[in-house]
Amino acid sequence: MNNKNFETEAIRTQIERSQFQEHSTPLYLTSSFVFEDAEEMRAAFTEEIDRNIYSRFSNPNTSEFVEKVIKMEEAEDGYAFATGMAAIFSTFAALLNSGDHIVSARSVFGSTHTLFTTYFPKWNIETSYFDINNPAEIESLIKPSTKILYAETPTNPGVDIIDLELLGKIAKKHHLLLIIDNCFATPYIQQPIKFGADLVVHSATKLMDGQGRVLGGVVVGKAELVREIYLFSRNTGPALSPFNAWVLSKSLETLAVRVDKHCENALKLAEFLEKHEQVSAIKYPFLKSHPQYEIAKKQMKLGGNIIAIEVKGGLEAGKKFLNAIKICSLSANLGDTRSIVTHPASTTHSKLSSEEQLAAGITSGLVRISVGLENVNDIIFDINQALIK
Repeated sequence: MNNKNFETEAIRTQIERSQFQEHSTPLYLTSSFVFEDAEEMRAAFTEEIDRNIYSRFSNPNTSEFVEKVIKMEEAEDGYAFATGMAAIFSTFAALLNSGDHIVSARSVFGSTHTLFTTYFPKWNIETSYFDINNPAEIESLIKPSTKILYAETPTNPGVDIIDLELLGKIAKKHHLLLIIDNCFATPYIQQPIKFGADLVVHSATKLMDGQGRVLGGVVVGKAELVREIYLFSRNTGPALSPFNAWVLSKSLETLAVRVDKHCENALKLAEFLEKHEQVSAIKYPFLKSHPQYEIAKKQMKLGGNIIAIEVKGGLEAGKKFLNAIKICSLSANLGDTRSIVTHPASTTHSKLSSEEQLAAGITSGLVRISVGLENVNDIIFDINQALIK
């Protein structure tokens, strides 16, 4: 990161100051930008000069946010979006043609799964899923038409870990584009480009904002690929709003210190739940009991803030647990200052059939806990009393 530490880059990466010499970046709430004369306007539209034209294309606030993520992920270029799903859809739509094929981990976010199974087939784009616990099958799924290898790690909501180094080697061997959703880890914990990823995508709505305020998405990676995504997005219009970009850029200033505390709280809660008599199974990347613990330690700085537990008693017990929660929030979001408990089978992944849910590792009793920044003793107390009830 230009020989500067992560926290320093996150705080000190700013756009050029205006004539007012402000210390904190101002909001640029404008839809368009003006030109000195006809020649400057012509040169801007032909891209002979690099400058802001229209906030659907670029905006100073958006540029600052993207530049921070580029440095954090050690990428070449990037583009920001209104939501994480806009980032995922636009990335695939810009890079794929009719007849292309995707090989993806089966454990992906519900809306991503819907893109792969409902919408992309309309354009003759097929997806084959591999089991994250059996990465040896990946190469058998690759066809001459395969263009992209895709995965989330840690996965949503099962918190499984995929070996990024292995995926990087497979992608390189077969000349595939490796795209990684790094939302759960953030670039503070994990940098997929170091392991061979061509593009890294984030829902900035989660830990990047960290306070449950705004929506946003971003993709960073190789410049020639981002260029294609930019051109697609410039014409289709999924741009991030300047206000949300400003919020997200300010949020990144505290990403490291927030994520440190999130992970400290999550590990303490995970260690408590691992011994709880009402929990039949638990997954947290930095518990030694996690099946991919060694891989997690290899590619992640910390374990993240997401814990997956199986409540004894299945669906009914899971409902009773959620209804007994007092402090934590019942919400579909994650990565908030406030701890959140979610029942994926009935919420975030409810559009999947029961067979699809099980194939993605989602059982009826699975509960996803997004561990927040409250005092950890209060989080443990609330989860414990709900489990007992």
